[in-house]
Amino acid sequence: MAMFTKVGEAAAQATNDNGGAQESPIVTFKSGTTYKVGVKSVNDVAEYYGYGIYKKVNTFVPKNPAERNARGFIESNPSVWDRAADLLYTDAKKAEETGASEADVKPIRDEAYLFRGKKRYLRAFFDLATGKDIVVDLSPKQETQIKAVIEKYAKKLGKVAFELGKTGQSTNAAVSLSPVLDMDEDLTDAERVNFEKLGAAPFDLESFETCLYVADEAEQVKNLVIAGFDIARLGLSIGAAPVITAEPEVTDVKPIPDGEVPQLHF
Repeated sequence: MAMFTKVGEAAAQATNDNGGAQESPIVTFKSGTTYKVGVKSVNDVAEYYGYGIYKKVNTFVPKNPAERNARGFIESNPSVWDRAADLLYTDAKKAEETGASEADVKPIRDEAYLFRGKKRYLRAFFDLATGKDIVVDLSPKQETQIKAVIEKYAKKLGKVAFELGKTGQSTNAAVSLSPVLDMDEDLTDAERVNFEKLGAAPFDLESFETCLYVADEAEQVKNLVIAGFDIARLGLSIGAAPVITAEPEVTDVKPIPDGEVPQLHF
């Protein structure tokens, strides 16, 4: 599962630190959505870095993702999007060093940030309405909140159902996971029957790979053009072999606020 930086227990632990033939379990998780779910394990989670620009380029993961260290910093094999971002950060740094005002430098930094990979999480649940596993996409902050609830009820996961919900828009978007207090009263007969199936089989971690769109380098280059980046600066052109250049240093950036990342589209 090379597209993920952490899977299972490692991904669950990470928040403590400050397309195939198979049917995909990913589901829409927009504001106003609620699911009654069971939780099989706190470790049914995967961490990844997604790329995309809202309303221009749908979220994707590179076919050959960058090698990152434990803190998420790229150490080798940056994608063309990482390289594009770093060129723009270099532009911003040079502008600042030559006396440009913050008002002039900030738009360059903001543009650079658009091309960086953003940490996201896929978290699996068991949908009581359908009796099937589902996966939702979460920001790091949302995953931290959800995981805290799961850990609180870790010893009762086989006995407690939950309501998973999302409210608000953009930076005000919030997720919640609340225990169902009266399962006899608050679950339908069908939901109670499905809850009894919760422990029948563990979640298949391999199915996370069906939840993300994977783009090879050629498609990533085309997406850069769609996003308005001058690919000639990377020695690239559509349909031509890339010019080999030294890999730029990838610098640290501030985390993106919740609600401002591009959403997954399938």
